[in-house]
Amino acid sequence: MRFHEYGDATVLRYEDVEQPVPGAGEVRIKVAGTSFNGVDANIRAGYMQGPIPVALPHTPGSDVAGTVDALGAGVDGLAVGDRVFGFLGLAAVGASAEYVLAPAGILAAAPTSIPLADAAALPVVALTAWQALFEHAKLTAGQRVLINGAGGAVGDYAVQLAKSAGAYVIGVAGPRSAARVEAAGADEVLDQDASGVTEPVDVVLNLAPVAPEALAALVPLIRDGGVLVNTTVWMPAPSDEARGVRGINLFVTGDAAQLAGLATRVDAGELRVEVARRVPLSELPSVHAEPGAVSGKTVIVVS
Repeated sequence: MRFHEYGDATVLRYEDVEQPVPGAGEVRIKVAGTSFNGVDANIRAGYMQGPIPVALPHTPGSDVAGTVDALGAGVDGLAVGDRVFGFLGLAAVGASAEYVLAPAGILAAAPTSIPLADAAALPVVALTAWQALFEHAKLTAGQRVLINGAGGAVGDYAVQLAKSAGAYVIGVAGPRSAARVEAAGADEVLDQDASGVTEPVDVVLNLAPVAPEALAALVPLIRDGGVLVNTTVWMPAPSDEARGVRGINLFVTGDAAQLAGLATRVDAGELRVEVARRVPLSELPSVHAEPGAVSGKTVIVVS
């Protein structure tokens, strides 16, 4: 499934192309599943040509889960038949196809306790949550973290990971997802905004597409020396230099070691993978047509 021009969901074409051949350092993956991320629709519509340039025709699907089908020259540590998953990159040729090429170094062994296709629900969103909390915010046990937009797919993992790290978790979510945020482990769930926060927090993680003034309103909730990590990177993360409050914009990166750690948590029952729906690849345009129709992660099942 790919698009030859930017536009609405009707530009997506389900078509035959030649099977790709892995080059040096690459593997070919027989795709079991990919997933839909909101940024996919923005790329397809042409809104992200500056920060995320793609070559047309473009195959979407940054997440991949599948089975190694062929090895390129110089690939070590992987074998044909291995079950793997990974983050291909937002601008890369994606996994909305029967086969996709991937650099061997971005891949990790897929969790064994869930269906292989469902592992595609992890990479982009779980890596975003992990990197925000632990690489950028340096979250530690006993800290208080406010997750704005906790009802989304990234928020679900962020709540689980922050809680398992021993943090006090406050989630902000709409009424449709409040119960899910509570089930993920949040200590408090606030409806719609953070006005109910009564004590300063160490970390704010903003995952919601809020207006700049609403994002700035989160800064006074952070204690001196704290941090705000923002994933809506089309606007700069606000800070308060006088109080030592840092603002960080997060651009998610692929990391096989982090994915391996997340897979271990899934198989140990410490991290729940929630899939809202599974849609055949041939029906991907319907997902793009209504990107906000489902609360939770949509897995695109290929084989």
